[in-house]
Amino acid sequence: MGFHRSLEMSVSREEFFRLLPAAVGPFAGDGDTIRGRHEHRAWVIRLVPLADCRVGSLVVPRHRVDIVIDDCAEEEAEAFMSRFRRGFLHGGG
Repeated sequence: MGFHRSLEMSVSREEFFRLLPAAVGPFAGDGDTIRGRHEHRAWVIRLVPLADCRVGSLVVPRHRVDIVIDDCAEEEAEAFMSRFRRGFLHGGG
């Protein structure tokens, strides 16, 4: 069974690639397509630019992030997504 998720993220392309290693581990990139393996399962992430969000003079870059994991159980996919989300958490306070 394949796994597919699309996320909208408020992140620049540069910031996405800076944080990605903590989120997914080793990967190979070709433009906006990123490939890797998680627990012996191949995955692909595609980064798709969206229109910036503008609030007054504040401009927030946005991307759609499509994640596909080949032939995996729901538990494996959720473990991958949990690590992915943790990799992009920002502390605040």
